Amino acid sequence: MEAYRLHRHILCIDLKSFYASVECAERNLDPFKTPLLVADESRGGGSIVLAVSPFLKSLGIPNRLRLFELPSVQNLIIAKPRMKLYLAYSAKIIEVYLRFIAEEDLYVYSVDEAFLDVTEYLNYYQTTPFKLAQKILDAIYQETKLYATIGIGPNMLLAKLALDIESKTAPEFIAEWNYHDVPNKLWPLTPLSKMWGIGHRMEKRLNRLGIQTIGDIAHYSPQELKRQFGILGEELYYHCHGIDMSLIQDKGKTRAKDKSYGVGQTLFHDYYAPDIFQIILEMVDDIAQRLRLSHQVARTVHLGVGYSKAFGGGFYRQTTLEQPTASETTLYETCLSLFHQFYEGDPIRRIQVSVSQLRKKQFQTYSLFDNPEQIMKEHALRQSLDEIQFKFGNLATYRASSELEASTAKARKKMVGGHHA
Repeated sequence: MEAYRLHRHILCIDLKSFYASVECAERNLDPFKTPLLVADESRGGGSIVLAVSPFLKSLGIPNRLRLFELPSVQNLIIAKPRMKLYLAYSAKIIEVYLRFIAEEDLYVYSVDEAFLDVTEYLNYYQTTPFKLAQKILDAIYQETKLYATIGIGPNMLLAKLALDIESKTAPEFIAEWNYHDVPNKLWPLTPLSKMWGIGHRMEKRLNRLGIQTIGDIAHYSPQELKRQFGILGEELYYHCHGIDMSLIQDKGKTRAKDKSYGVGQTLFHDYYAPDIFQIILEMVDDIAQRLRLSHQVARTVHLGVGYSKAFGGGFYRQTTLEQPTASETTLYETCLSLFHQFYEGDPIRRIQVSVSQLRKKQFQTYSLFDNPEQIMKEHALRQSLDEIQFKFGNLATYRASSELEASTAKARKKMVGGHHA
């Protein structure tokens, strides 16, 4: 069984500068020669740059800066985000993948990245993983005029590392790693955060232990890593040896079990209490509506807050309710409780609300402190509002408080994924 999991043929495919490349494709421009970025100028200099073309990357301009941080570039094209268009391109590319493999052998990691297990298809196509990767790259380009890069490995981890570390500079945008490549290609890697799965916080903790390269982790005591970081430390030790037992085929089962609903916003100016409560309320409204429409209730509530860059940090906390619920009032009060418990008073630039431990709503149960009549009235009112919005659009009804200056609800309802559709 271990050999079955450790010796697969996995492709990890990433679409190069996806949003920016789509905008270039729509304009019949070469993304490697075009100074184009995707951002909404109408939001001012604080607007986040969502993507830059490969040409701008070659000039050293990164993704995820703000417009005011952008250096002067001649003939710069600033494309307004079109999220529906990007999702349509993503769907078209998934169709390309499904021409080569079955759905159970595909794991869509994000809108621009996917894992494909091609192990069982090599004999059918009478080819090698590298040649099959070339065919898929050609098919993507023929269908969409987009460029992609591919990492190939015997498991998902090594395929992802081959993609991140080598494929983007490889002549054909394809890099293939195996276990014997780990000492030469992975172990010299530094800083540690260049490795998938190691964040900056963990990097600092590892540095304090005298660990500077991935090879240092690979040769560190696994018992000590587990003592310092728990099960994550033990997993990290094995990952630094290129060992990953996860299967793409298991991912679909995991997603079905661990389904959650969430909303996140990057704010365009600093928020403090009480203005941030309006944002939390509106996000709770969105989540509660999704719960009602799917006839589900949630038991765990999560709240994440990110502070302004000048301060850094934030918190991400959760609490489990006594009874699962889809009630806005309960979800909102739970979020406020988490906020008051962990907020440190710094200016807020990022907020996230989500719910998990979902289950089908079968019958309503109440705690001793609930008011059943009030809960039933709220549910009936919300169902009526859902029907109006379904018939006349999501701006047909909204809270009066959404007219407040602090509100972002009306603007977000015109967007997809937080950006203009």
